[in-house]
Amino acid sequence: MAEILLKNKITNSTNVLLITTKFVNEFGLPDKVNDYIVAQLKQEDKKSLTYNYIGKYVSILIIDPKKDRAALLEQVRRHAATVADGVNAHKGAEVYIYNQTRLSELSLAAAEGVSLANYQFIHHKPSQKNSNTLKSVIIANTNVNPTKVNELNIVCKAVSRARNLVNEPVNILNATDLSNSFKQMGKEAGFKVEVFNKAKIAELKMGGLLAVNAGSVDEPTFTIMEYKPKTAKNKKPYVLVGKGVVYDTGGLSLKPTPNSMDMMKCDMAGAAAVGCTMYAIAKAKLNIHVIGLVPATDNRPGFNAFAPGDIITMMDGSTVEMLNSDAEGRMILGDALHYAKRYNPELTIDLATLTGAAMAAIGTSGIAGMGTANARQKEKLHASSFNVYERIAELPFWDDYNDLLKSDIADQKNIGGPYAGAITAGKFLEKFTNYPYYHLDIAGPAFITARDGYRPKGGTGVGVRLLFDFFKNK
Repeated sequence: MAEILLKNKITNSTNVLLITTKFVNEFGLPDKVNDYIVAQLKQEDKKSLTYNYIGKYVSILIIDPKKDRAALLEQVRRHAATVADGVNAHKGAEVYIYNQTRLSELSLAAAEGVSLANYQFIHHKPSQKNSNTLKSVIIANTNVNPTKVNELNIVCKAVSRARNLVNEPVNILNATDLSNSFKQMGKEAGFKVEVFNKAKIAELKMGGLLAVNAGSVDEPTFTIMEYKPKTAKNKKPYVLVGKGVVYDTGGLSLKPTPNSMDMMKCDMAGAAAVGCTMYAIAKAKLNIHVIGLVPATDNRPGFNAFAPGDIITMMDGSTVEMLNSDAEGRMILGDALHYAKRYNPELTIDLATLTGAAMAAIGTSGIAGMGTANARQKEKLHASSFNVYERIAELPFWDDYNDLLKSDIADQKNIGGPYAGAITAGKFLEKFTNYPYYHLDIAGPAFITARDGYRPKGGTGVGVRLLFDFFKNK
């Protein structure tokens, strides 16, 4: 990522992103260049312009301040991503954000877009010696609060770390490695981390996690992270639960879709989001008590792998007729959600790459959300989702869907049939809760196959920005 800085002045020799409602040359461009830009912007519907002047990369974005706030911020982020590309193409080391509007949050959005777009995952490519040259994003001539800049740097770093975790293959990042990465983040940011090994998981009778792990040579882990400042404003903690399937073959219900396993290292994106959110919250010293829970394992068809038809006894004592081992995420999350009861949480939010049905419903543009959180909690979550443009699409959570999970021989099945798959997965998880709960299915946006603005190909780090914004605005 590129570091975001504040400076009062802009020099004539730097790369510039200008955000304005009407172009005004305030940073030393010669008259001929000024006249050219003015003429170009007079063309009908011309809202942006990029100009290369003696090695200087100048990008101008004309905004409509009356546009929907969330959409305007996203427009600025996405345009800023193109600026990052342009500056790197010109081997530039810095870019200045020069905002001629009174909307200081546009400066932050632009800096965020540049920094996030500058991400690379190339440390496994020794043949690629050239990395991005852009190192600094400088917000100039602005009244932006330095605290907000510091928070933005923290969040961008947390997103980059989440992307790194998601992009790592399972031969480098298994369940133990994932828990160790959380330990390291805890040391850096100042939150507590405890990791349960397989013996402790068995002692707790986490049957869902143990069943999924039965086909693997690697042991499972259960990570508990806690950040509790002395003056936390919430009496009851918020609990975050992240699905940590570090690799998913589908188990004995082997994934049938061609090439579908190629990206299944991403099946722990929920866990990455939870751990990196904890890092960001603690690093920014937000005055909020938050606990993160991550059950982690890979899902393979070896050894004594659980088989369709098996009856699994979960940590809460309920039984599950397992009819598809590729619906494994809900099995490990069920145990974690039951474990969360001991905290009497204000609200529990889980993040999981849980169902292809969620992606089929809304694609990669948003997150499928559902749950029993109260109206105010949902309103704040949805507001944050639009603030950062990791938008939540609310799905119905009617009790009718429980009927699809009924089993003849167990308390419930782990799949609900061909219809409403994202919802029945959420209803399965609800059975393990007795507190306000919200489920975020991030299967669509967690890992993408082509770059989308400031979201890179591969792991996107989705969920970190959303949750940080949610807790920052509590």
